[in-house]
Amino acid sequence: MLDRLPWMEALRTGAPAEKLWGATLLDWLLFGAALALAWPALSALHRFVRWRLRLRAEGSPAPFYDYAYALVQRTRWFFLLFVALLIASLLTDVPAVLARGLAFASVLALLAQIGLWGNAAIARWIERYRRRKLDTDAGAVTSINAVGWIARAGLWAVIGLLMLDHFGQDVTALITGLGIGGVAVALAVQNILGDLFASLSIVLDKPFVVGETLAVDTFVGTVEHVGLKTTRVRSISGEQVIFSNSDLLKSRIRNYKRMSERRVLFTLDLTYDTPPEKMAAAPEMLRAIIEAEDGVRFDRSHFRALAAYALQIETVYFVLTPDYLPYMDVQHRINLEILRRFHAAGLSFAFPTQSIQYAPAPGPEPRPAEQP
Repeated sequence: MLDRLPWMEALRTGAPAEKLWGATLLDWLLFGAALALAWPALSALHRFVRWRLRLRAEGSPAPFYDYAYALVQRTRWFFLLFVALLIASLLTDVPAVLARGLAFASVLALLAQIGLWGNAAIARWIERYRRRKLDTDAGAVTSINAVGWIARAGLWAVIGLLMLDHFGQDVTALITGLGIGGVAVALAVQNILGDLFASLSIVLDKPFVVGETLAVDTFVGTVEHVGLKTTRVRSISGEQVIFSNSDLLKSRIRNYKRMSERRVLFTLDLTYDTPPEKMAAAPEMLRAIIEAEDGVRFDRSHFRALAAYALQIETVYFVLTPDYLPYMDVQHRINLEILRRFHAAGLSFAFPTQSIQYAPAPGPEPRPAEQP
């Protein structure tokens, strides 16, 4: 049966062989042999290079080997296969249709592989940046994730457009149509886009990051999550408060985490019967009490005013830590010592009082007593 095949007859008689799908049997055998050699060779070379780069990346702090290893690691089998097919088609006499088809498919494989390489490079850059900044800047984690997402989206959008252009599509008209449609969609979802851009503003400008304590209007809490549309804050009373990103940026935000120190201002009211010499000594007594505390900087203490019902002393000092618990501990000790010393010195604290004087109602003058 095999003797009846044209190419077997050609091999037996030595006559010119008929072409099978546009090429002779010898051409197909050479093409298969070239492919059988090229693909395993490329695969072996890929494994060897990946192994060497892994050793270099582990033993060297230089970023070049780390990035090179990430790119080689993301090289896929289909790319090596199409490279091997392209090499085999160039080394042998294959039909022109097959050569053009392989060249066309190889370009698509190359574009897909470039997308994977770019994605791997972005991921490795994000990982290296996160490791560098995590201890010193907690906001870097949120920021770099958002930037990486945008970079990946832009990369694959460009790859997709190049593939469409390779298929002969009019990319310019497509981009124009997408632009007009994008304007219409933007008008329809402008509130959502406003929150999205507000999220990017939070991520890039970093007015706050996850873990910081904020005061927004009457709410005080710790940031738990910054999303594309909302920011979630855990209130000091336990509930989770959810803010729209655009509304949050329109508010006045107080970030307690970024305080370098805490300013404390308080007023003491003493009674009006306090002698002037004791009133003059009270600010110096307050200075001594505050300066005896560690981690506290005294600023001032003055006899401020003759108020409606009290003599007022205004005092200012700074706690040299932004943490709330040490601040409250210092304030507790200072207040307790003020109470002890003022009581020992005979200084009385005033409280709101009101005196009411009653006058007898006017009436007829009393008559003089009659003489008997």
